[in-house]
Amino acid sequence: MTVIEKINEINDVVKQVFDFTQKNEIVKADFDEYLATIGARNISLNQIEKIFLPYIFERRIDNKSIIEMYEEENGTKDIITSLKNTIASIFEIKKILKNGFELYNLVNEKTYKVLSLTKMTNFRGIYAGQYIVARIFEFAGEYYVIEISNVLSHSQKEDAYRYAVMKLVNNPRMLYFDNPEKEEEIKSTIVDMYQKFIKTFNTDIILTTNKYADDIIGAFNEGEDIDLADKRCDIKEYKFFHVKELDNNYSNFLENSMGGFSSHNEIYDVAVIFDEQKGLYAIPFYQTFSKIFEDKNQVENVKNCVEYFLTNDSIPNTILERISTEHANFMDVVNEVMGTSYTFDDMLKKYKSEFLNNTIYSSATVLFCSKAFSEIFDYISEPKPQTPVMTEKVGRNDPCPCGSGKKFKNCCGKN
Repeated sequence: MTVIEKINEINDVVKQVFDFTQKNEIVKADFDEYLATIGARNISLNQIEKIFLPYIFERRIDNKSIIEMYEEENGTKDIITSLKNTIASIFEIKKILKNGFELYNLVNEKTYKVLSLTKMTNFRGIYAGQYIVARIFEFAGEYYVIEISNVLSHSQKEDAYRYAVMKLVNNPRMLYFDNPEKEEEIKSTIVDMYQKFIKTFNTDIILTTNKYADDIIGAFNEGEDIDLADKRCDIKEYKFFHVKELDNNYSNFLENSMGGFSSHNEIYDVAVIFDEQKGLYAIPFYQTFSKIFEDKNQVENVKNCVEYFLTNDSIPNTILERISTEHANFMDVVNEVMGTSYTFDDMLKKYKSEFLNNTIYSSATVLFCSKAFSEIFDYISEPKPQTPVMTEKVGRNDPCPCGSGKKFKNCCGKN
């Protein structure tokens, strides 16, 4: 099959999926609701087709993607299998090719040559050095770009890397998805760090508080000696509460990372745990959660605490397994608090299916191995140069005195 034949076949299947969204009653009702939600009810067919791409990849109905629902009704095809494994990321454009792009994925650190499903003339205004938020996929030995949702200029490098880091925070698996060499690097790092952790602390878990957690992790990372005697958890009353500093989003994650656990004024317990298979975790309220299974009457906000541990995507199944082995009444208490009747396995399938179905390393370990995180963290750690003070008048078309090489009107003179 030639490249042209592949492209035609892909476009035919995409059109069939679009028709499916308009004909299947359940999906059409959901798609109409989706359009109304984003304020796009009265738009043209051409505009709908642009919106429909993120819809079919991101929207889920009864825990099934639109692609999966199409597959159930129309049968499995190789292209559909490929579309279920798209890579949505942010890429630096390395080269503009005759029929596509050479892209460097900031998240998984892999370079792709991708073919365009449309004429390259549709991408006028996109140049090498820019960053694109895009979705690519592999089919029959070739990579294709199916969606470009945003374009960032070369000067927006910080924004691009922030976006890449947040993709990793939300889904650590993206660092090594479609990059087995990176996964081997992570595995090797975990082996070395686990041995170092055990040698340093003579245990794989340290119970402390947010007041000391940053010092312990920092000392471990730097290979420094640290006395844990005065950094143990000394909480007398256990209660669970909301910690806004743990609500990471695109705009504040790196700043929160630099502030650390200690940036929250109120004291709460933190467990620093090194899982031999998955890496380093810092789990807030670990001991509070454990205390529930000793005497839940001694813990404030019990149900919120249990829900936090069950539903938080950054807490893996292995943490629940560790605590359950320490408390024979684990499921009895969970079911009583949540009003359920799960077995332990049923509970994991309900709340931790992603961890059961995929190998997911800890966010801390993934970020430690990420070039994007290192790049942007170094960037925001460095003091920013101040805009130079003008001692004499500078013409709008003169070279900017900051040394950027740009005209003053296009640089510091903008403001």
